[in-house]
Amino acid sequence: MPELPEVEALAQDLGRRLEGRAIGTVHLAQFAALKTFDPPLAALSGAFVDGVTRHGKFLDFSVGGLHLVTYLARAGWVQWRDVVPPTPPKPSSKSLIAARVVLDNEEGFDLTEAGTKKSLALYVVRSPLDVPRIATLGPDPLSASFTVDVLATILADAGRKQIKGVLRDQALIAGIGNAYSDEILWEAKLSPYKPADTVDAAELFAAIQSMLTDAVKRSEGLKASELKREKKSNLRVHAQTGKPCPRCGDTILSISFADSSLEYCPTCQTGGKPLADRRMSRLLK
Repeated sequence: MPELPEVEALAQDLGRRLEGRAIGTVHLAQFAALKTFDPPLAALSGAFVDGVTRHGKFLDFSVGGLHLVTYLARAGWVQWRDVVPPTPPKPSSKSLIAARVVLDNEEGFDLTEAGTKKSLALYVVRSPLDVPRIATLGPDPLSASFTVDVLATILADAGRKQIKGVLRDQALIAGIGNAYSDEILWEAKLSPYKPADTVDAAELFAAIQSMLTDAVKRSEGLKASELKREKKSNLRVHAQTGKPCPRCGDTILSISFADSSLEYCPTCQTGGKPLADRRMSRLLK
């Protein structure tokens, strides 16, 4: 899933490409992806792109006073096209292409989504806050307003909730998903199951800043086609099951859930003890 660093890099890359450009048309290939009807998608045609920004894991294209907002979900991505095919993508729920944005020349880009579970979402709105999930986002961890004190309040309010879930809760902290929550917890030497209100806010804050800032810096200047490879090549524990921990050499372990997994180092994070799969334990009772 694209998370804060990748979406930030996508916004920078697309912002450079789209500066001063006008939208020719937008072809919708998966009708269920469009979550709004007013303003209509056609209202973007002929309007100039004013900029591309990010809200958590949402991409926001500012177009002629309106906003085309997209949430890439688990398997969504942006595929730039130097030459857009002359034939629009066929509308189909099975298509990899959710929508195609055609510019005022031969260029454009596709919003794509792999897999059978289609969760990519598009919104045409007058303000980004008209998107419900943006309106409820927590603070951005790389903004100046996100401080140790803010994080301490979030942790205290979360109480006994597991810290892994708190980091992924977009209403508490915006932009961190499954992969970077694993990376942050490894950096901070914290168990994913540790209760939030027992976590040292200063240590966790330092880990958040370090992991996300480094990932953003590594992604600066990269094209969209290069971002996935960059992310995978720099993960320490996430998706590294069975490999040695880069800090202590112990074997990285994994716990699988219905549609995701978490990875951790038992020596660095859990006192050498493998974590129990609490969801599975409840099922077996």
